Amino acid sequence: MKKISLLLLLITVTLACNKSDESEPETDQIAIIRTDFGDMYVLLYDETPLHKENFLKLAKEGFYDSTTFHRVIEGFMIQGGDPNSKDDIPFNDGQGGPGYTIDAEFNSKFIHKKGALAAARLGDQQNPDRKSSGSQFYIVHGQIFPSLQLDQILGNANNAERQNMIRKYVQAPENMSVLQALQENQRAGRIDSVQAIIERIEPLATEGFIPRTYTTDQREIYNSLGGYAPLDGSYTVFGEVIKGVSVIDSIAVKQTGQADRPLEKIMMEVRVEEMKKEAITKEFGYSYN
Repeated sequence: MKKISLLLLLITVTLACNKSDESEPETDQIAIIRTDFGDMYVLLYDETPLHKENFLKLAKEGFYDSTTFHRVIEGFMIQGGDPNSKDDIPFNDGQGGPGYTIDAEFNSKFIHKKGALAAARLGDQQNPDRKSSGSQFYIVHGQIFPSLQLDQILGNANNAERQNMIRKYVQAPENMSVLQALQENQRAGRIDSVQAIIERIEPLATEGFIPRTYTTDQREIYNSLGGYAPLDGSYTVFGEVIKGVSVIDSIAVKQTGQADRPLEKIMMEVRVEEMKKEAITKEFGYSYN
């Protein structure tokens, strides 16, 4: 009996330890972006771990201190995080970083709502994998998007993605004959033949494609709070401003010059504060569910 009781005790202790190990951490880290217009408190998403870890690392190292919001567009976003913006040379702003990029972490849960924190990056032609800048980020100022406009944006985005999948399909080495047939027919002006080839390969090229959609809650956000829907699915959203949204408004309306650079320097400092998740929910109203 004693051996059985001891075995049960060991099993119970082991299960308890495993349960404790798998439990979520009770605390989180808030990034505080300090400016002359006020402070923005930013929560970074656990679902985008590469971006979260990198942003917090740079902030703790003081990388962002004395950098500026070097690009500002009212109704769109405010952009910063470039170490080049520390100098007095306006023409190199937007070109700097820590010397590395971050793999994209797209997540349909996170949209470009007002206050969203997202990673800047080079364009698709130079950067087909849509990797993020190692340090540059933007915070959405945005505008209202009615439901009809959202439907148009989704339609355009889904069509563009299907075309991109077809382009990748014909450019694959194993489909070289398809590419050659398309090029030959195009050079000969046989548009009907080109279209027939595309229609034939489209089901193969777009197999597994899942069209983007918006949930009812996401539509309501764009209808009321606003944001910038055309960027969804193309740039990694990895956090949001949970306090200090009015600071975005104050910065976004500043007068700008060439390359949307504010005429006055809008400098920042970024600090990191660890808080209990329960306290974050109570103080800022953020839900982790």
